[in-house]
Amino acid sequence: MYIWLVLAFIFASLEALAVSKNLEGVEYLAKPAVMVCLFLWLYSSTGLQGNTFWFGVGILLSLAGDVLLMIAFDRLFLFGLAAFLFGHLSYITGFKDELETVSAWSLLLLVFIAVSVIRMMRRVVGALRAKGENNLVYPVIIYGSVISMMLYAAMSTIYDPAWKTSAALFVSLGAFLFCASDVILAWDKFVSPVKNGRVFNIVTYYLGQIGLIAGVISQFR
Repeated sequence: MYIWLVLAFIFASLEALAVSKNLEGVEYLAKPAVMVCLFLWLYSSTGLQGNTFWFGVGILLSLAGDVLLMIAFDRLFLFGLAAFLFGHLSYITGFKDELETVSAWSLLLLVFIAVSVIRMMRRVVGALRAKGENNLVYPVIIYGSVISMMLYAAMSTIYDPAWKTSAALFVSLGAFLFCASDVILAWDKFVSPVKNGRVFNIVTYYLGQIGLIAGVISQFR
């Protein structure tokens, strides 16, 4: 079963190379292959039983988002954003038990994430309006809110006694890297160019996805 994880790392490395060297042909192969391998790893390890079903759906929606943005980033940006939005909602559904638990720690975590995201979103939204891209303001705000909730749900596993420590650390780090990849993408596209931004975006994105699925498999296998 670990063959799918190994292949996912190989294709992710090829995708990072393709992005850095502008190898479009390699990118068209490697980019979707990563998420296909992650889906097969999850399926072969868990059978998509119980909550893992929603993580499988999230992977497929992320795959759709990857393909849409790869085909035509600017023209299909909103469609790709929508695919990832529903992917995050699927991940949140997989973490639904964590959202039902409220404690002092969960409230502190929620406040910390909310303050951090609001500060970042103000810069992105300001840049969008300055460029006259007002049609993207509300979709970006909605997306930022949803991915923040996904991050909160994933990190809530850290203080949930039902979660193994290693699994909680994997999903928490994975969700954080996933969010970081979107911050890099948004900053590079809308605010200010980031040196090697596309490479950093793709590396954090795939490490985030792999971390999330590794934690889910560790917990539910």
